[in-house]
Amino acid sequence: MNKVDSELLREIADLHDVPAGAYNIRKNGELVGRQSKEGIEIESKTDKPGIDIRIKDGTINKSVHIPVIVTETGLNDLVYNDFYIGKNCDVLIVAGCGVHNNGASPSEHDGIHTFYVGKNSCVRYIEKHLGTGKISSEKVLNPTTILFLDKNAKVIMETTQIGGVSHSIRKTQADLSDGASLEIKESILTERNEVAETEFVVSLNGKDSKANVISRSVAKGNSRQVFISRVDGNNACFGHVECDAIIMDNAQITSTPALQNTNVNANLTHEAAIGKIAGEQITKLQTLGLTQEQAENVILKGFLK
Repeated sequence: MNKVDSELLREIADLHDVPAGAYNIRKNGELVGRQSKEGIEIESKTDKPGIDIRIKDGTINKSVHIPVIVTETGLNDLVYNDFYIGKNCDVLIVAGCGVHNNGASPSEHDGIHTFYVGKNSCVRYIEKHLGTGKISSEKVLNPTTILFLDKNAKVIMETTQIGGVSHSIRKTQADLSDGASLEIKESILTERNEVAETEFVVSLNGKDSKANVISRSVAKGNSRQVFISRVDGNNACFGHVECDAIIMDNAQITSTPALQNTNVNANLTHEAAIGKIAGEQITKLQTLGLTQEQAENVILKGFLK
């Protein structure tokens, strides 16, 4: 692992050293480190690239780190990671991918993560994406997350695109059973000519299931963002989608929230707002001694948290 590798791991997975818990670290399509822990078993797939993570019933206060880094120009890395979380678990899963490219050919990582969350289990899933290297070099990231939540299961999902990603297609699908709940918090920053597309499809199939999808994004330069979300209320349930975006320079943002109700007892709501930074906010910070650029950066940082 070199300096670039270490910096990427620190940014996408908050790793400053070898994790104390279970982990699987992948670089340029190859395994570079793995550790299973009591209650958590990580194994390589035999039929395609990727891993199976199996978490035993009753595993609590444990963590799994599965970061991926791509530093080879022209590499297209594809993985299938499946998570089997037993009953009555409480675990933290930290993923994320960093792509560093200084070459003329695109470097890409596509990750397909499927979660099977057992009854009464709680999973906090953190996923960060980052592109570094020459601005003109393409860094492509296409994450797909598929979630199956059993009775009374809970998933808290935090996804962040920190910056530097030339193009991304981010897809999330979820199927919720009785009493299951899903919280999604997404933060995306695009600059220059970057493009980010997001698609959420949540099916509230169980009685008393709940979903809350919140997206915060900032588009600068000539970048373009597309946000599409659909929540299907198929039982007595509650679903909410909220998309707030700040647009700057010559950027473009399209937000398309959709609600589909097939049950009289389903309660579905959505909000969407796209606008510029309020001038009075910048003025107020400038009176404290900040330049306009510094003031904008403070506002944007707070907005994306």
